[in-house]
Amino acid sequence: MAEFTENCGLLSPTAGEKAGEEDGKTQREVSVSNGDCGGLSADVVGSAGADRQGLEAATTSVVLDPKSGIPRRTSIIKDGSRQRKERKKTVSFSSMPTEKKISSASDCINAMVDGSELRKVRSNSRVYHRYFLLDADMQSLRWEPSKKESDKAKIDVKSIKEVRTGKNTDTFRTNGIYDQISEDCAFSVIYGETYESLDLVANTADVANIWVTGLRYLISYGKLTLNMIESTQNSLRSSWLGDLFDEDDVSGNKSLSLCAAVQSIKKLNPGLKNVKIELKLKELHKAKDKMGCDVTKEEFIEVYHDLCTRPEIYFLLVQFSSNKEFLDSKDLMIFLEAEQGMAQVSEETSLEVIKQYEPSKEGQLKACLSLDGFTNYLMSNDCHIFDPEQKTVCQDMNQPISHYYINSSHNTYLIEDQFRGPSDITGYIRALKMGCRSVELDVWDGPDNEPVIYTGHTMTSHIVFRSVIDIINKYAFVASEFPLILCLENHCSLKQQRVMFQHLKKILGDKIHSDPPRPEDNYLPSPNDLKGKILLKGKKLPNTCNSSEGEVTDEDEGAEMSQHMSIDGGEQQTVAQPKKFQLSKDLSDLVTLCKSIQFKDFPTAFQNQKHWELCSFNEVFASRCTTDYPGEFVNYNKKFLTRVYPSPMRIDSSNMNPQDFWKCGCQIVAMNYQTPGLMMDLNIGWFRQNGNCGYVLRPAIMREQVSYFSANTKDSVPGVSPQLLHIKIISGQNFPKPKGSGAKGDVVDPYVYVEIHGIPADCAEQRTKTVNQNGDNPLFDESFEFQINLPELAMVRFVVLDDDYIGDEFIGQYTIPFECLQPGFRHIPLQSLTGELLPHAWLFVHVAITNRRGGGKPHKRGLSVRKGKRNREYASMRILLIKALDEVFKTATQPLREATDLRENMQMIQTSRTLLENSESVYERILQVQKAAMEFHENLHDMAVKEGLKGRKLHKSVESFTWNITILKGQADLLKHARAEVLENLKQVHYAALTCNLAKGGPSTTPSTGSDSRPRRSLEAIPEKAVGEEDISDEEEN
Repeated sequence: MAEFTENCGLLSPTAGEKAGEEDGKTQREVSVSNGDCGGLSADVVGSAGADRQGLEAATTSVVLDPKSGIPRRTSIIKDGSRQRKERKKTVSFSSMPTEKKISSASDCINAMVDGSELRKVRSNSRVYHRYFLLDADMQSLRWEPSKKESDKAKIDVKSIKEVRTGKNTDTFRTNGIYDQISEDCAFSVIYGETYESLDLVANTADVANIWVTGLRYLISYGKLTLNMIESTQNSLRSSWLGDLFDEDDVSGNKSLSLCAAVQSIKKLNPGLKNVKIELKLKELHKAKDKMGCDVTKEEFIEVYHDLCTRPEIYFLLVQFSSNKEFLDSKDLMIFLEAEQGMAQVSEETSLEVIKQYEPSKEGQLKACLSLDGFTNYLMSNDCHIFDPEQKTVCQDMNQPISHYYINSSHNTYLIEDQFRGPSDITGYIRALKMGCRSVELDVWDGPDNEPVIYTGHTMTSHIVFRSVIDIINKYAFVASEFPLILCLENHCSLKQQRVMFQHLKKILGDKIHSDPPRPEDNYLPSPNDLKGKILLKGKKLPNTCNSSEGEVTDEDEGAEMSQHMSIDGGEQQTVAQPKKFQLSKDLSDLVTLCKSIQFKDFPTAFQNQKHWELCSFNEVFASRCTTDYPGEFVNYNKKFLTRVYPSPMRIDSSNMNPQDFWKCGCQIVAMNYQTPGLMMDLNIGWFRQNGNCGYVLRPAIMREQVSYFSANTKDSVPGVSPQLLHIKIISGQNFPKPKGSGAKGDVVDPYVYVEIHGIPADCAEQRTKTVNQNGDNPLFDESFEFQINLPELAMVRFVVLDDDYIGDEFIGQYTIPFECLQPGFRHIPLQSLTGELLPHAWLFVHVAITNRRGGGKPHKRGLSVRKGKRNREYASMRILLIKALDEVFKTATQPLREATDLRENMQMIQTSRTLLENSESVYERILQVQKAAMEFHENLHDMAVKEGLKGRKLHKSVESFTWNITILKGQADLLKHARAEVLENLKQVHYAALTCNLAKGGPSTTPSTGSDSRPRRSLEAIPEKAVGEEDISDEEEN
C-alpha cells in the first residue's frame, strides 16, 4: 500500500491521534495550493471563526522575511532560523522512492481499506475532520468519529450514483470558504434516491485521486473490481514485457542475469539509474529469501511495474478511460481534443497515435492505449510544450526590418570576460549557429599589416580579422537565411582599413548589401527583401565627399555616448569631446542601410534622422530613456533601428535584462553570449520562436504608426485583451544533483519556480513546495494563475532549484515565449546553466489559457464571479482640447460601452445570441468613429496650434489622439474576436448535444454561422439539475 508522509497543511489532531514533531528542516512558505486545502484549527469550525493562517488563495506561494513578514522575491536568499512545526501524517505515494507507489486501481482500493483523514464540508461553512475507510468487503464507506451509531455512519457503495471531482456541488459553491479550498483536493459523493451529496476535501490531491479512482471502479464493477483490474492490466503490460523478456532470454533458461535484467529495464526507461534497478531486484530477492542473482519473468515485470509506473499519469488515464486500465480510440479522441487542444480529431487520429506509441501487440490489435503507451505518448515530441508551428518561420517577414527584434551579440569574439579573457573565432561560430543576426567586430591595427580583433585598452587576446571574415562567410546563413548585421567598430589606420576592405570584398563578395537607400522610402527593406545579405553597420562619409578618405567621429561604443544632449532638446551636456579619425571611402561605401550616427534627443531625431541611420545607446542611457520617456522611445523605434550595448562597467561580461529594452521596441539588444544565466536564458528562449531565424516580429501596438503604448505600464494595455495563464506543476523526472555540489551527497530537495517576464504589469513569480529527498520522481501537484496583459511580449521561465540551508542551487530551467506555449498536458525538457539539455530531466505540467482555443478546462473561468454592471470598467476617450476632434471621439462613448457589455455578458447561450445579433452594428459604429478621427490625423498639429496648444499641452494632445485611436481599434478587434469565440463555442455545444442525443433539431442540424441568422432553438442553455442535497442540522451531523 501507499506509505505515509507529512501533510503540508496546518491541521489539528483528530480523535485518538496527536501530531508530533518531526526532526529535520521544515518549509518557511505560507502556502495553500493543490495538496493543501487550508488550516482549520478546530475539529468543528464555523465560517466566522475560521483560522485564516495559511488560508490564502490556492495560487499563493511566497517566502516570508522572518522579521518584516514581507515576501522575498528571490529564492536564493534563505531563512536560517527554520522552526520545527507539527506535521500530520497522510496518505501519499510520492515522497519515499523506496516505497511502493499508487500505480493501479487495486492500490487505490487497498489504500481506501486502510483509510485516511478527509474533511467533510457542509453548506453552513462548517468543516468536520473525519477518518474515512472502506469496509474490507468493499460494500460500505464508513467514517469516524460520528454522533450516529456505527451502522448508520456509512454509505452503501451500491447507493452511490456519481463521484464528482472539484468543487462542483451547491454545498461547495455556496460555502463561505470556497476560495480557500483547492480544486484538486475536493470531490463529492452523490448517493441515495434523493441524490444527497457527501462533500469531501482531502489533505492532498494525491489522496483525492485515490478515493475518486477507487470509488469509481467500485461503482462500475462492484465485487468484481479487483478481478477486472488484474485481468485487464496484466493482459497488456505483462504480454508486452513477457515478449521482451523472452527476446533477451537467448539461452532459454526462463531467467536473465542480474546485469542483463538491469540493462533491459534501463533500455525501457533510460532515465533510471542502474544502481536503483539493481537495488530493487536485490531487495525483491531478499524478501523472497532467494539465493542467486538470476531474474525470472515475474520478477522482471514486478520491478518494472514498481520503478516505471508514474502514478500521476495513471490517474490521468483513469480519468479519461471510463474506469478502465486503458484508453480506447474514443477515449483518446476526447483527451486529444478536450485537453491537448487538437483540432479536427477523428478516430483515425486516435488509431494513428495508438499505432505509434502502444508497445504491446495486443493493445495495437485491440486499438487500446495502455498505461505504458499513454506514457510514451505524453513524453514524445507530440506533447512537447513548445508549439511545433513556431519551429519554422511562421511570422510575416515582409515588414520593415525595424519592426523586428533582432538576435544580437556583443563582443562576439570573446569567450570569457571582456577585460582579460581570450578572443576566439569559436565565439562567432557559436553565436551564428544559435541564430544570432548581429555580431560585433572590434578592429584594430595588427602586425604585418593585418588588422586584428580584440577589446581595445584591455588585456584580451587578439584574433586576425581575415580569419573572422572567413568564419562569418562560412556560417553566416547556416541557422538563418535572413540578413546578418556586422557591427564594425573601426579603430584602424587608413592603410589597414584598405586591407579590411579587400578582405571583405574578396571573401564576402556579393553577399554584402551594396544598394544605396532610396530617399523616397520611409522605412527600411524587409527581412525577405534582404535574404542572404550581409549589412555593415559603421560610420559613413557624406555623399559630397569625393576624396579617397574623410574625417568622422570615433565610433567606439564609449565615445558614441560620451556626448549627448538632454532628451527634451535642452542644453548640451558635454562629457568628453569625441575623437576624430580618418575613414576610407571604400570602406564607407560598404555601409548602406546601417549608418552609425550619434543620438541627440527625440525631437531632433523625429525631425532630422533618416530611416537608414542607426543610433547605439549605452545601457545606462537607454535605461534612462525607458524610464523617463517610454512613449517617445516606442515611437522612435517604430521607424529607426536602435542598438543597445552593455555598460563598459560590466568588466565581467555580465548581461543586462533584454526585456527592459524590448518593451520599448529596441531591436538590437547586444548580449554577451559567453555569459550564461537568467538574461541569456531570456534571450535564447525569446528567439527560439519563429524558427529560431533571429528575427521576431514586434507586437502590433509597437509597430502601428498611430497607436499608444507606454513601456512602463502597470495596468492592462489599451486595446489588448488580458489572458489568464493557468499552470499546474505536476511532477518532475530525473533531476540531477547540481553541478559541483557535494554538501548533501546524492540527495536532492527540489522545488520549482514559475516566472513571468514581460512588461511591468506582467512580471510575477510563484514557487511550489519543496519535495524532500526525491530528485528521481518528485510530485508537486500545485497550480498557479497569472494574468498576462501583453501576451506578445511575455515569457514563461520554469526554474528547478535544490532547497538547501546555505543557498539554493540551480538544477535546470526552460524559458519559452508565451505565444509558443502548447495547451494541455506537456513535458518540459530542462536545460543546464549553459543551455545544454539535461539527459532525461523533465517537468510534467498542465497548461491552460483562457480566451484561447484549446488547452483543457481551467479550474476558474471566472464566469460565476463576473463583475456586476456597476463595477464594470469601460474604455474611455481622452480629451484633446481640440473641439472638432473631441466631438468625434465623444460619439464613441456609447458603442464602446455596448461592446464591453456584449463581451462581458457572454456567459450563457442566451447572452451569446445577443452578442451575435448586435456585435456587427456596434463594430461598424466603432470603426466609423475611428475612420472619422483619422481624417484629421495629417492636420492634427496645425489644429492643435490653432486651438492655442503648445509645449507640453500640444504633446499631451497628440498623445491623447493616439490613445483614443488605439482604444477604438483594440475594442473593435476584441469584439470581433468575441464573436468568433461565441460561434466556436456554439458549434462545440451543438456537436456535444448531438453526441448526447439532446439536440431538438436532429442529427442533421448544424449551428448557424451566418451574420444575419439566429442560432437554432436546439442550442438553448440547459439549466443545471438540482442534485437533491438537503441540509442536515448540527445535531444530525454524522
